Amino acid sequence: MTEKLEDIKLRFEEVGQLLAQPETVRDMKKYSQLSKEYRDLEKIVVKFNALKEARKHLQQAKDVLDKEKDADMREFAKSEIDKLEGKIETLDQALKDLLIPKDPNDDKNVLLEIRAGTGGDEAAIFAGECISDFATAKA
Repeated sequence: MTEKLEDIKLRFEEVGQLLAQPETVRDMKKYSQLSKEYRDLEKIVVKFNALKEARKHLQQAKDVLDKEKDADMREFAKSEIDKLEGKIETLDQALKDLLIPKDPNDDKNVLLEIRAGTGGDEAAIFAGECISDFATAKA
């Protein structure tokens, strides 16, 4: 997984350089595609950088725990290790979620029709509540 994340990071940097080139800015279609790709990759790269930083801090805390003789410092290192292990697990899961391939239809709009249909008055009340809840949420 780390190799794939490193490749994504390289692509992120490459896309950033492409966006800075004048010929890319002149071609609005290409610029729009690269901007979207940059935003998508940025989410992954930010989490990956945070994961690498957390792993580095975890190793430092383990080193302190191994070498330190002061009880207070050892206790502090233990609490840091517990906290960082939880953070690493959370970041790892978030990265796995971000690496799930996207559906090509994710960016498209949806038209949803809500109507009472069968069910009598209760169905009509439910449909009306759904529509009014949607209208207030959108406003």
